[in-house]
Amino acid sequence: MSRSLRVHPDHKSAISAALERNGFLTQGDLAANLFVALSTVNNFCRGIKVSVAKFEQICEALGLEPRELILPKDTQTTSQPAQRAEHSAQSHFFAYDPFWVGRADLVRDLTTQLNNTCRLMLITGIAGVGKTALAERLSVELTENSAHFKRHTLRENFDNEEQPTNFASVAARLLEKCGQPVSPEDRANPQQLARQLIAHLQTTPTLILIDSLEKILQGNPATGRSEFIDEGFVSFFKAILATDTFQSRFILTSQEVAAQILEVGSRYLNFWHQQPIRGLSEAEQQSLFEKTGFTLTDTLTRIGKAYEGHPLALRTILGEIGSHPFYGNARAYWKRYGQEIEAVEKAIEEAAAGNTVGADDKWQLDRFTRALRRNVQQRLEYTFERLQQDARYAYILLCESAVYRCPVPEDWWLSHLEDWTAATLSPQESKAVQIAALDVLRDRYLVEEMTEETELLLKQHNLIRSTSLAHLENLQFTS
Repeated sequence: MSRSLRVHPDHKSAISAALERNGFLTQGDLAANLFVALSTVNNFCRGIKVSVAKFEQICEALGLEPRELILPKDTQTTSQPAQRAEHSAQSHFFAYDPFWVGRADLVRDLTTQLNNTCRLMLITGIAGVGKTALAERLSVELTENSAHFKRHTLRENFDNEEQPTNFASVAARLLEKCGQPVSPEDRANPQQLARQLIAHLQTTPTLILIDSLEKILQGNPATGRSEFIDEGFVSFFKAILATDTFQSRFILTSQEVAAQILEVGSRYLNFWHQQPIRGLSEAEQQSLFEKTGFTLTDTLTRIGKAYEGHPLALRTILGEIGSHPFYGNARAYWKRYGQEIEAVEKAIEEAAAGNTVGADDKWQLDRFTRALRRNVQQRLEYTFERLQQDARYAYILLCESAVYRCPVPEDWWLSHLEDWTAATLSPQESKAVQIAALDVLRDRYLVEEMTEETELLLKQHNLIRSTSLAHLENLQFTS
């Protein structure tokens, strides 16, 4: 058994009933009776992991069966082994867990594509938006309906800096995970490794999840657009799409899309799919609040709207509200930090009133608490560092366009690069640089596009704008 357990969301009403039935008017009463921390009881009641010992102690006090509480309410005795197996499988996931909500239609559509002809699926979006969780959710759907995938599911995570990420090393690892021998001579021959791996995947249905593809990409010095560092990956993915038969499936996640993937994929539209994802809808946000043990309030609704449904940020904030020193008191959390959300709301209201530009806005959505700085700001800063290194004009454009509080025409964004290029480039060259910089931001999902009537408008996600404003303050103009 794992060292910690959590109550399945199906049993939260039973927990409340058990508290009342056993004479505990509040969670604090139960904590005092058991001589345990209030935060432990609060986490137990909200479905957050606590130690096995505390889990069993609280269950005993409430007259509940521990093993029943960790499984769905409708689980039958005959299906318990399968449910336990799924629970065990989830412990190996990085992001998908019992608090997953929403995206039901998307999961159904993408699963259908993978079950049909899609060999290579690329899930893209900004940091923390739920790419890995979606990939893991898809793997559950595929393995539940395929005995082959259940036995043959592999994973590569390029966030793991302890493993080499050149193509030969990755191919050799995958072959070994498939039970295929790899000789020292083969390791020195990337083409041979590719042929051997493709031959195996053609006939042995295997599901392969690859996380953080952006870690093996770099900006092209001429265009700034992301490309594979090792050309071996380009040849490999092209061969996957070009071969006559292929029984396996790849699901990739990335904050950036490689230009070579787009080029190759355009020739094999039936065999690959790119799926950008955004934050949770308002209904999905409500489901998240409820599933994590919170009653829907105006406070939580306002937080969800300010963050545009960004899953990582919302779950970070909910975790803070649920733990020391707030212990579920959202009103106390708002009293301490609500001014940060109010600043965003005020800027949006002023934009609606016609005050489109707000260069002096002081947004701190990514960093106003320690947990946000650790979980959200660090990941966004990595995105900005890569952009600054790979595509200088795109970085400048992102910082400069942070002055806009709302969606504005594309030309407004592009005009911000004119001064930066006027001294060294002709008007035609300057225009080309502007368009190329915007394309880089599109490839990295740092710009959102929408239409109003017949006009194309651009905006930044509120979290991205919060980071952009901070970088804008330190941007030094050079012509």
